[in-house]
Amino acid sequence: MHPPHPARRRKLPVLVFDHVSKQYGEVTAVDDLSFEVPEGVIMGFLGPNGAGKTTSLRLVLDIVRPSAGRIEVLGRAPGQGARREVGFLPEERGLYRRMTARDSVIYFARLKGIRGAEARRAADRLLERVGLGGVGGRRIDALSKGMAQKVQLAAALVNAPRLVLLDEPFSGLDPVNQAVLEDIVLDLARNGSTVVFSTHVMQHAERLCHRLVLIASGRKLFDGTQDEARRQLPGRLQLTARGDPSGLPGVLRAEAEGGIGEWSDWQVTLAPGADPGDLLEACFARGLIVRRFEPHRPSLHDVFVHLVNPGGNGSGR
Repeated sequence: MHPPHPARRRKLPVLVFDHVSKQYGEVTAVDDLSFEVPEGVIMGFLGPNGAGKTTSLRLVLDIVRPSAGRIEVLGRAPGQGARREVGFLPEERGLYRRMTARDSVIYFARLKGIRGAEARRAADRLLERVGLGGVGGRRIDALSKGMAQKVQLAAALVNAPRLVLLDEPFSGLDPVNQAVLEDIVLDLARNGSTVVFSTHVMQHAERLCHRLVLIASGRKLFDGTQDEARRQLPGRLQLTARGDPSGLPGVLRAEAEGGIGEWSDWQVTLAPGADPGDLLEACFARGLIVRRFEPHRPSLHDVFVHLVNPGGNGSGR
């Protein structure tokens, strides 16, 4: 199921990478990377471990500077001006362990320019939203890893950011809290924020993302929608018919898998860009009687493996 898409209007890019590279000595962490993130979308920033996702997010935050290329955040260069409208959840959690959950969120609110009672109200509201309303007075070192992560999520959202960057946000959360976080991400987009989250777990991207950028070894392999990503793989379907579908338009390969009597089972691979519906019409037009017609919709995991490790069996790490 696709996530609900934001209103169909022309949206200005909230984030722009224009031929960006980042080198550390002889190591190229980001390699000529270009993409845009429109306003109000949820974008999955995908790739295997070590692909350059975290370095790219640090470039957005001006924690590190690019070796080449241009970055634009909310219409301006990265830096303090843009940072006040950006929320960031790092993969490496950064809370003061002796502070309470509530004081931690208030502290980050003050860093973002929110003062006094407003900071306290925002902290209480967000702790309640992430399911920690009853533990605001407990110290971080007394919380579980998942609870501490949710405190840092509240801290990342305390300034009502226009752009939210989440680096591997689901790591360390149990399935119930992963679902809570997914709901929060969807709410952010509904309320007009733009969300970019990095992950190598495709199930979250499949449920949440309007757009995807996939990188490996610092280079972009794909940029587009989920449907466009799935079209990177040949379509496949299972067919039970009286006759051989091999010669039909759009069929790249048809492999017989047995059958009963005059009915034959086939595993059909379509040519790139071929539509299963067109094949079904061709069956009727050619008089091929069909009893079963089951298209297989590639998962994002299938696409990920295909693009990151073409011709291989692993997904890359």
